[in-house]
Amino acid sequence: MPRNAVSNLLATHEAWLRAGIFLLVLTALAAAEARWPRRGRSLPRRRRWPANIAMVALGAVLVRLALPVAATGVALAAERHGFGLLHWGGVPDGIAIVVAVVALDGAIWAQHVLFHHVPLLWRLHRVHHADGDVDVTTGLRFHPLEILLSMAIKMAVVAMLGAPVAAVILFEVLLNAAAMFNHACLRLPAALDRPLRRVLVTPDMHRVHHSVRPEETDSNFGFALAWWDRLFGTYRDRPRDGHADMAIGTPGFGDRDEQRLDRMLTQPFRQPVSIAGDRTLH
Repeated sequence: MPRNAVSNLLATHEAWLRAGIFLLVLTALAAAEARWPRRGRSLPRRRRWPANIAMVALGAVLVRLALPVAATGVALAAERHGFGLLHWGGVPDGIAIVVAVVALDGAIWAQHVLFHHVPLLWRLHRVHHADGDVDVTTGLRFHPLEILLSMAIKMAVVAMLGAPVAAVILFEVLLNAAAMFNHACLRLPAALDRPLRRVLVTPDMHRVHHSVRPEETDSNFGFALAWWDRLFGTYRDRPRDGHADMAIGTPGFGDRDEQRLDRMLTQPFRQPVSIAGDRTLH
């Protein structure tokens, strides 16, 4: 089958493919973290999950309305018109897919760092960090405006690279699955966690990033591939207080009411409870 035909076929069925894998991963991880939890919960799932899942649904609707073509559409255009570094270099398809997936993951890592250090962007991103019980649905809890900005950044990177359609769809699936996995309240055996985090971001590795301690929040920014934090010196092996006792969340937004959907949507536009040295005041 010609390359364009394969790309069109993948793009046509992307929504169903991604939705199916999303539900499979979400269900499997929810069951796993219920069976092997890493920490206790301050709120039951029924108090948090509906709002967390609603956030990603609202983000998907906003992206669809504001950016009808999204990243896959940009990849199709690059393929048809031959623009982007990978097309100009005549890179073989297999290598182009690998390069594009790795480059996109690096771009998301850089974006994550940016959202932590630009005050206006942090106001959006802190909605994600304000979840005091990090679990599989925290990986879905991003403000719709952050989801929209993230898609715009991905579209720009896809255009610059001329990323293959297959690479873009593969990356979106990987990113969603990895975000749910590394936020899961899941106890992995040390014998599995140690070798796995050499390649992929594990729950224990990423949980450090959700600490209330600034030096720990500003570490372990990766979502899928674990290399970037080691490469750029932002890797932290474990939280100072241990995984069972570490404090998680965003100072100033720890009230239970902040877990409601309406409060999450308006959080970027509100001031937190005043706490000295809290970055949320910036």
